[in-house]
Amino acid sequence: MDLVFIEDLRIETIIGIYDWERTTRQIVALDIEMAFDNTRPAVTDRIEDTLNYKAVSKRLIAFVESSQFQLVETMAEQCAAIIRTEFGVHWLRLKLSKPGAVTGAKAVGVIIERGDAG
Repeated sequence: MDLVFIEDLRIETIIGIYDWERTTRQIVALDIEMAFDNTRPAVTDRIEDTLNYKAVSKRLIAFVESSQFQLVETMAEQCAAIIRTEFGVHWLRLKLSKPGAVTGAKAVGVIIERGDAG
């Protein structure tokens, strides 16, 4: 299985359960691994044959910037659903981090896997 990845995609958004978090934009960071057969684009050398990580990134930036979730779990699920349905990805691993959310920790968050890896 080939993987296309996006690492440390940082996006400002409204996220959190506390009153101050509902009015203050915070950074979330996404690390994503997506299953994709890179055989064809390796032969054709055409962007049209790839899983275009720039297009995926732009779509997630637009979605996350305009969202206002309370939980990182909900945001992660919605991002995974966008990637799977809009970009035809059959398997992904997505890590959504909230840097600085807990004193003493670099970041907290969730890691989810969705789909069939085979």
